[in-house]
Amino acid sequence: MPTLNWIAKDKIINHHNDVPFKLLDKKYAYGNEESENMIVYGDNLYALKSLLPKYEERIDCVYIDPPYNTGEEKWVYNDNVNDPRIKKWLGQVVGKDGEDLSRHDKWLCMMYPRLKIIYKLMSPKGVIFISIDDNELTNLKLIMDEIFGAHSCLGILPRVTKKSGKDHSDTFAKNHDYVVAYGKTKNLISFNNDEVDDSDYPLRDEYYEERGGYKLNQTLDYDSLWYNPAMDFEIKIGEESFYPGGDYDKHVARHEGNHTPKDWVWRWSLDKFEFGLANGFVVVKQGKGRPRIYTKTYFKASIGKKDGNYFIEYDERTSNASSLEFVDNVYSNDNGKKEMTKLFGSAPFDFPKPSSLIKKLVSLCTDQNSIVLDAFAGSGTTGQAVLELNAEDNGNRTFIEIEMMDYAETITAERARIVINNLNLLNNSQGFNFYELGESILLEDGNLNPNIELADIKQFIYYTETHKNMESNDNGMLMGVCSNVAYYILYKKDCPTCLNMHSLNEIDTKADSYVIYADSCTLSKSFMEKNHIVFKKIPRDIQKI
Repeated sequence: MPTLNWIAKDKIINHHNDVPFKLLDKKYAYGNEESENMIVYGDNLYALKSLLPKYEERIDCVYIDPPYNTGEEKWVYNDNVNDPRIKKWLGQVVGKDGEDLSRHDKWLCMMYPRLKIIYKLMSPKGVIFISIDDNELTNLKLIMDEIFGAHSCLGILPRVTKKSGKDHSDTFAKNHDYVVAYGKTKNLISFNNDEVDDSDYPLRDEYYEERGGYKLNQTLDYDSLWYNPAMDFEIKIGEESFYPGGDYDKHVARHEGNHTPKDWVWRWSLDKFEFGLANGFVVVKQGKGRPRIYTKTYFKASIGKKDGNYFIEYDERTSNASSLEFVDNVYSNDNGKKEMTKLFGSAPFDFPKPSSLIKKLVSLCTDQNSIVLDAFAGSGTTGQAVLELNAEDNGNRTFIEIEMMDYAETITAERARIVINNLNLLNNSQGFNFYELGESILLEDGNLNPNIELADIKQFIYYTETHKNMESNDNGMLMGVCSNVAYYILYKKDCPTCLNMHSLNEIDTKADSYVIYADSCTLSKSFMEKNHIVFKKIPRDIQKI
């Protein structure tokens, strides 16, 4: 499989493991304080990392709209990577010169660790949609193939950005971009298809409810690429006899050898015709001067064949998502601007995505209880889309939006407030919680931060051990039980702790084995082996995530 290399890639591909783990500091709740909806203000690299203990493998849908890296943007993502080359690139404004390839290196260094963490957050059936244009499409495709696997690509979908076509250019006016779609586990993904409009199949019979309407197709005969006498036979319906091409004399002549390679034959074999006639797939209709035989084209029904026998196939009466779904003005930035102007009185962004785009994407791959993540939240379109979907189908989807710019409160969160009020959702206990990035669990020297509460320490360590979310969090020393292993921490802020015979009295959970964190241990090796105890020292044995 082709792979993409760029300068200092070797320094960035595992950078997500070295990102410090920060807590999320809740600032306020709007509406229902118990709401799981979140808006996080801060660098999305740290914010994504902070979501792992609670949300690893729980996110069903991700939508991100990262910088397109056109050369005209000014974006800064402060990845503290301990490599001089990356520090230099990530500390500079993106170059405007289209030939300055260092800006592509810089964009890749920014995107790669974020995508790695997003991959860990996605559920096995999770789908990620990424808006992008020509500037980084090929680079994005290659790193997505590397992280998710090329087989997990669900499609690259064109989206109209400006239907009017008035963008000026010396060559092609750029009036479209793309939505790149990947699945975590492709064979587990099944899109929620819409009920279809069967107006193209206006004719109905007594089987309509079972197999849908139908329309008359072309007559049953056509010009063959090679004449086949086995497909040139008489069909008798009532008193009428029918022949390919409608002419008995030519039918006889063809069987006598007077035919050309491209001559009239039936479209179906005799046994398929008889089955179709008996099951309503063939109709005789008066044509010009004489009756004609037509096939019926049924909506989501057809004739199949297995082991030499014909049968009727009925597909579920839904339509598949189309790769051209978003080549419609309703999904354009023009529509997004109108939407923002309606909400805010003006459009504070140049290229806002409309909520119709996100609603369609989210509706394809979520159920009513799914969690939806947007790590480049911008104006908060994803939050609006989720709130509106919930209002439409009485769903309980959760949104998580991350935005690092100062407008996270004044625009991203404000948009959610406006939509909640417009939809009267406060009466339905809807709302969101607003967070900022808090302190790191570990200090730069590797020690536990003394300002961190025991509950947060327990949550963090339990996740590093099990990659599970801790279900309960009281003031005790037990962190949890996973796969019949009990996890404990003996921790006090102001004094060291010791795992000894006395402290073992605090271990009252029945389990096959035990992992116990403390500052020191005086138990013998033989005693711990006999009682299936593993001692880990605070904090150096805490694993990286």
